[in-house]
Amino acid sequence: MDRHIPSEENLIWVVDEIKSSLKLVNAALISPEDFRLPHFEDLLEIYQLIQKKQGQLTMMEIEGILEELRDMKKNS
Repeated sequence: MDRHIPSEENLIWVVDEIKSSLKLVNAALISPEDFRLPHFEDLLEIYQLIQKKQGQLTMMEIEGILEELRDMKKNS
C-alpha cells in the first residue's frame, strides 16, 4: 500500500508513526482522531523530517513539531 496517498488509514498510520518517533511521555496528547485529511500532506512532511533525522531531533525541533501538530488540531 502506498503511504503517500491521502486516506483515513494512511492518516492514522502517519500520526501513529509520528507519535512513536517522538517518544512522548504522554502519548495521549496526539491522537489520529484529532486530525483531518486536509492535514495529511503536512503530517506526511513532519513524518518524513523525523525519518530523515533518524529520530535524532533536538528539543527545539520537537517543540516545533508539537506546536505544528497543536495548530493542526485547532484547525480541525
